[in-house]
Amino acid sequence: MNAFNVDVIQMKKNHHSIGARTAELLKERGKIEMLESITKDSIDYESMEDVFSQFAPHLLEELEGFGEMQQIPAKKAAALFSGYDVPRVVSMGCTAYGTNSFYVRNYDFSPDFYDGIFSIIKPDQGFASAGYNLQGIGRHDGVNEKGVVVGLHFVSNTHYAKGISAWTTVRIILDTCSSVEEAINLLKDIPHAACYNFSLGDPGNFAVVEASPKGVSIRRDKEFLSCFNNFKQPNMKDKNRSSIEGSLKREHYLQRYEKETLSREELFQMFSDPASPLFFTKYDDLFGTLHTFSYSFQESRIVTTIARGAKGLDFRFPDWLNGEDVKVQRLYGAIEM
Repeated sequence: MNAFNVDVIQMKKNHHSIGARTAELLKERGKIEMLESITKDSIDYESMEDVFSQFAPHLLEELEGFGEMQQIPAKKAAALFSGYDVPRVVSMGCTAYGTNSFYVRNYDFSPDFYDGIFSIIKPDQGFASAGYNLQGIGRHDGVNEKGVVVGLHFVSNTHYAKGISAWTTVRIILDTCSSVEEAINLLKDIPHAACYNFSLGDPGNFAVVEASPKGVSIRRDKEFLSCFNNFKQPNMKDKNRSSIEGSLKREHYLQRYEKETLSREELFQMFSDPASPLFFTKYDDLFGTLHTFSYSFQESRIVTTIARGAKGLDFRFPDWLNGEDVKVQRLYGAIEM
């Protein structure tokens, strides 16, 4: 087993300061070199600036903080941290299960390409949110103060285009959307770089948005939704990868529990247990479980842990917003490599 950890940072600051602190922590964790290895030396900065100005102008301020902390030009900071016009992702796996009461999700990929940061922030612009960072400003998944929860699920690089990455899109949803319906409308307008599912929930609604650079399709259900790494809508299936057996296997496993009334605790245990069919250890093949994230709509409660974590986070988001800081500063786990 190899040691594995995630830093927990809490900030009630402006976006510039949030960017600077996040960049500082990424440097401390030795992640800047990793980001340099998987991003382009430069991107179309003017195009990025136009898109961000339309959908998330506050993130331009955050990128300034990244750049100043790293002592690099704004254009280089944008290439490293914006999630705009990034090279194609090879693969990643994610499983989510949502009901009107709760949302549970696993993120599966490689620890080599993982920020190792869980941010709880209340910025001066946009909504407060909590979630796992990806490429600095982006998020794998998370929830905001309005109870909107979202996670990304890679599908394919079909019709790959210059656009916003799924993880930056997740962050923009958390910052700007107060409901699932607002998130759906945003996902219809935003320029997607690749094909991803976005699993969404709020206290009264949940949906999956199947998004591609060519358009989006919405999937809903009255009782529950599960989400994996393949499109299900007939008009979107042609964008799936040629091999989706692993995704279908996870789907068939969860279908067993459609008729059962499982609690959030039972689902969380099912997702995070290393012995579970939903927990993977193929880290060298970019498919190992790194974290489990859950949110209770009724309790406004976040419960999350990392792979084989002895202790995770468990707190009510409104309590944090009202001044009750989370005591845990680092999550400790282990991965089998």
